[in-house]
Amino acid sequence: MAFPEEFSLLLRSRYPILYIPTREEERVEASIAQCAKSLGERSVYIWDFVDGYQGNPNDAGFGKRNPVQALEFIEKLSPTVSAVVILRDFHRFLDDVSVSRKLRNLARALKSQPKNIVILSPQLTIPDDLSEVMTVLEFPLPNPGTIRIEIDRVLSALSQSLDERTLDELVQSCQGLTIDRIRRVLARSIAMHNKLQANDVELILEEKRQTIRQTQILDFYPTTEDITDIGGLDNLKDWLIRRGGSFSAKARQYGLPYPKGLMLVGIQGTGKSLSAKAIAHHWHLPLLRLDVGRLFGGLVGESESRTRQMVQLAEALAPCVLWIDEIDKAFAGADGRGDSGTSSRVFGTFITWMAEKTSPVFVVATANNIQSLPPELLRKGRFDEIFFVGLPSRDERRSIFSVHLTRLRPQALQRYDLDRLAYETPDFSGAEIEQTLIEAMHIGFSQNRDFTTDDILESASQMVPLACTAQDQIAALQAWAASGKARLASKHNSLSDRIQQQMQQPDQE
Repeated sequence: MAFPEEFSLLLRSRYPILYIPTREEERVEASIAQCAKSLGERSVYIWDFVDGYQGNPNDAGFGKRNPVQALEFIEKLSPTVSAVVILRDFHRFLDDVSVSRKLRNLARALKSQPKNIVILSPQLTIPDDLSEVMTVLEFPLPNPGTIRIEIDRVLSALSQSLDERTLDELVQSCQGLTIDRIRRVLARSIAMHNKLQANDVELILEEKRQTIRQTQILDFYPTTEDITDIGGLDNLKDWLIRRGGSFSAKARQYGLPYPKGLMLVGIQGTGKSLSAKAIAHHWHLPLLRLDVGRLFGGLVGESESRTRQMVQLAEALAPCVLWIDEIDKAFAGADGRGDSGTSSRVFGTFITWMAEKTSPVFVVATANNIQSLPPELLRKGRFDEIFFVGLPSRDERRSIFSVHLTRLRPQALQRYDLDRLAYETPDFSGAEIEQTLIEAMHIGFSQNRDFTTDDILESASQMVPLACTAQDQIAALQAWAASGKARLASKHNSLSDRIQQQMQQPDQE
């Protein structure tokens, strides 16, 4: 049910005290005024601590700096007068015994009168003794339709038009911002360019960063990586590109639900974290990084509260990408033994949200040790797909070398023998290839010259890849993926092919 309908229903039902946690004071007051007008011209009174009551000349300034007197004003209104009384920032006074007692007395009296008290607050803070007399009502952030109307209004004032794709991207990027922030960032764009344009998406994402900086649970991660920066992983890229428009209004009209997310399982250094960053950049969505360790607090109930706060914040900034790096380490001990069940409760809250969420929060989780994850996390419904990211094949290694060398030596790429480099680095991961190039640069720099293919091969010959030092663990992980329990991110994978061949060979002993 939309806010105007639900609010009007509560007014007609004579709910005495409504509590609306919102930072959009101006917009919610305008909506309340419209609802009051639709219910037979109900009077609307607004009070705040500094100016007292406003709007009505006869009552101007009444109750200034006196919250108890503000409540006494409601008692003095005629029992037959229909009214909505808005109290701004009144949450700060609810712990006062006189205010609390007065509110409970009013709640009893207003059950038989056409009056309602509305407390507006940027945060939800209700003392236990008032929980029974207050009803919390959520005021949602602007939906895509409201944002579209605001952008159309600005475009009309500028006598400007935008193509449908650019307009959809602007609307999508504005979701999760208050209407005031949207107006400010649009005004900033107009001040810079005298018009709105597709590049304004980056300005809007900067506004979202301002919101994230106010919390220490999530980090707003900057993204410059693109899909083209990933060497190999063709199956994963195709899957992501196919879902590139899934957050648009056109997709909703088609009937597509928002994609839930994906899990990337595989060997360390194979590009899982890079893929998470590239997804957010390619889809023009903000990337939020969750450090699960920050969810756990020392006080009773604090961890569960932080988990709910994380969910609310992510949904407020939606559409977005929520990146959970190394989720296997975060929830490996979710059985709750040793911490009074805190881990299991946090885990339960998190996976329930993942299964039931309808908001456009795309969760990207990465894991190295799939065996340590609880099985309920892996079932269908939590993630759209589970991809296995293995060691790159020869062609993929060539692509990875090309990506890095194009970035490091864009004018001299032809000097490097990519085919030889790919051939001479079997079982190297993407991270190990990058480190090989860094070591080759040190060799060239120390000799006051540019690094060469031979320098790269020399540094590669001195490096022991993880495929050798952790051969048993990697073989087990590759065998798990080869058994069909995950979708392969690459079309070809060198070590998995080798393991399958070994499994097919008869026992020689």
